[in-house]
Amino acid sequence: MDATDILGLTAGAITSLGFIPQLIRGYRTKKLDDVSYYMPMTLAFGMTLWLIYGIVVEKLPIIVANGFGISCCFILIIMKRIYSPAYTMVPDTNGEEPPREEK
Repeated sequence: MDATDILGLTAGAITSLGFIPQLIRGYRTKKLDDVSYYMPMTLAFGMTLWLIYGIVVEKLPIIVANGFGISCCFILIIMKRIYSPAYTMVPDTNGEEPPREEK
């Protein structure tokens, strides 16, 4: 392993670890309503392409970083699915009585 591989592994570790605070916060609060499904899905798709590229060019730092990042994206998607309330057609009234129709 040369200095370039060490640099790549370090860069990949730092950027991939950016997911950890969101995963920890989501797990602790059980609230992921503000997290869009599109963000982790888009990132997972891009990282999958990078992973394939890393496999083709046989570069361990690219493979490891993107494999870890894809795992984090899927964990975030699963957590959002578990912890976000199901979408309903009922308007949110913030715990107040809905207005009554006058007859």
